Amino acid sequence: MYQYFLSSRFVLLLGFLLFFLAGCHKPPEQSGMPPNFVLPVTMLEATPSSVPITAEAVGQTEGAKEVEIRPRVGGILLKRKYNEGSSVKAGQTLFIIDPEPYKIALNQVRAQYNQNLARAEQAKREKKRLESLIESQSISQREFDNAESDESISMAVLAQSRANLKQAELNLSYTNVTAPVDGISGRFQFSEGALVSANTSLLTTLVQVNPIWVRFSFSDNELKKLGGTLNEKNVEEVAVVLPDGAEYAKKGKINFAASEINPSLGTQELRATFENNEHQILPGQFVRVRVATGKKDGVFVLPQLAVLNSDQGKFVFVVNEKNQATPRPVVAGEWQGKDWIILGGLQAGDKVIIDNLIKVRPGMPVTKMPNFKK
Repeated sequence: MYQYFLSSRFVLLLGFLLFFLAGCHKPPEQSGMPPNFVLPVTMLEATPSSVPITAEAVGQTEGAKEVEIRPRVGGILLKRKYNEGSSVKAGQTLFIIDPEPYKIALNQVRAQYNQNLARAEQAKREKKRLESLIESQSISQREFDNAESDESISMAVLAQSRANLKQAELNLSYTNVTAPVDGISGRFQFSEGALVSANTSLLTTLVQVNPIWVRFSFSDNELKKLGGTLNEKNVEEVAVVLPDGAEYAKKGKINFAASEINPSLGTQELRATFENNEHQILPGQFVRVRVATGKKDGVFVLPQLAVLNSDQGKFVFVVNEKNQATPRPVVAGEWQGKDWIILGGLQAGDKVIIDNLIKVRPGMPVTKMPNFKK
């Protein structure tokens, strides 16, 4: 009796399960959907197009010139003539070193020069006077030779004095420390009144930010996608995406490309230059660099939502000649903004479903959404 009760209960449970499964596989008109149900969707006709061949890398900006400002003469630093962090022009005075010792030295050298100039002129006149006497043999050859030697010695001493005078003038001019290039000034390293040494004391730094340089690199695999190693001839365009996600308005050019692959990193090192008139880019920023080397023809551009994933890879739903949704495997490339680049799997004229995909099932009848404009 107990065994019979269990068997009856098992048969009842099995029957309920079969009834439930049968209900799940009813045709649309028997599973709650209206008869002849057709799902409205938006369709996009696949049209071949050309897209740029691009790759992106992380880069870091740097000044085209980074100059250390050091004094050429030593002395007391009297005054700073710029504001830290401000833009300065080439030739602008940045610092003043006490000029008085160098003025005194210049006056001493100038006096010595004038004295030697007078002696050289006197020796020249003496030689000229003796030239007429040696012709008449009124003086010995030795006296004339001594006069020639005196003139040569005085001219050599004068040349040395002239060089010393030039050096003294330069030393005095060096007390005005000027900017060698246009750029952004750095922090002041010494306080006014400090003693600075020639060629060793670092007063500040100066970074030229127009143009601005960006260093980046690509791996072997990325270079293969771009067509091989890069140089200034085969790169058509270089763009920069700023940290806030906005693309910089100016396009750049490659101004350095390594001639070999770095063996430790497996990358080619590159550098691009950009105009930076408004100083929108500062040295030391991390940015994204996008390089274009050409165009790829015969590809398709689809919205990202239209491309779905499965265990076999990416696919899209296309509408067949019976107006039914049919899955189609595709080969997807890179993203372009908010779109996928489809490299294979589609043909021109295919109608791709791009919305309502959560309701679409293989073989489901579909119709074009009204009032849709491509």
